[in-house]
Amino acid sequence: MIIGKSGDAVTSISTADANSLTVRGHDLCSDLMGRVGFTDYFYLLLTGQEPSDEQRFFLDLVLVAIAEHGLVPTNQAARMTLAADPDAIQGAVAAGILGCGSVILGTTQSCGDFLKHVLACAETEGVAPEIVLRREAEALRAARQPAPGFGHPLHKPVDPRAQRILELAEERGVAGPHSALARASESVIPEIWGKPLPMNVSMTIAAVLLDLDFPAAMLKAIPILARTASLLAHLAEEQERPIGFLMAGHAEAAIRYSVEEE
Repeated sequence: MIIGKSGDAVTSISTADANSLTVRGHDLCSDLMGRVGFTDYFYLLLTGQEPSDEQRFFLDLVLVAIAEHGLVPTNQAARMTLAADPDAIQGAVAAGILGCGSVILGTTQSCGDFLKHVLACAETEGVAPEIVLRREAEALRAARQPAPGFGHPLHKPVDPRAQRILELAEERGVAGPHSALARASESVIPEIWGKPLPMNVSMTIAAVLLDLDFPAAMLKAIPILARTASLLAHLAEEQERPIGFLMAGHAEAAIRYSVEEE
C-alpha cells in the first residue's frame, strides 16, 4: 500500500555498478575525487551544479560562521548522550542535530522564508520592500511573535558574525535584494520593538545565500551540516575529557524541586 503522493521512480543524485560510481553525472573516481573540495561537493549534491567562485566562497564562509558556539544545547545534548552510551557516536550526533529547531540553530530557514515573503509581496503590490517589511514587522509585533533573525542572548549590541558576512558580501559585489532587505531591517525592527535588537547570523546567512541562488527550501541544511562538524569535535573531546555527566549533575543541582499547589 502506497501512502501519500509519490513522484517518478527515479533519482538524479547517484548510481553505482561494479566498476564505477556516478554522482550528478560525474564519475566519482576519475572526475570528482581529487578535483573538488567538500564544499563544492555538497553544493553539487544539493543542486546538481558545481558552485561559482562566489557561491563556494560564501558557502564556506557561512559554514565556518555557524559551526561552533561553545557549550550550546545541541553540544550539551550530544555530550550527555555519548556519556550515557560511549559506543553510540552516531546516536550522540543525532541527539545534537535534533535540537536544530525554530528557536536555536534552525532559524536560518525562517529568516529566508521571511525575506522571500516580503520581497514577493513587494513585487506583487508594486511597492518598495521597506514598506512591506515595516507592515509585516508590525504584524509580528502585534501578534507577540519574534522578529526572524533578530536578538541574541550573548552578542550585543551587534552579532559580529552577521556583520562580517554582510560586509564581505557588499565588498565582493554579491549583496542583492535579500541582503539589502536585511540591512534595512536593522533599523526597522528595533524601532518597532522599541528596544535594541541585534541582527543575528541566521538572517545574514539566509540573505546572502538567497542572493547567490542557494535553494531556498534547503537553508536549514546549512546549520545542520555545519553543526555536525562541531558535534564531532565535541564528541572527540568528550571521549578524552568527559564532562557529559558533570553537566548533567550541575543541571540537577541548579534546578529546584517544588511541589505544585492545587
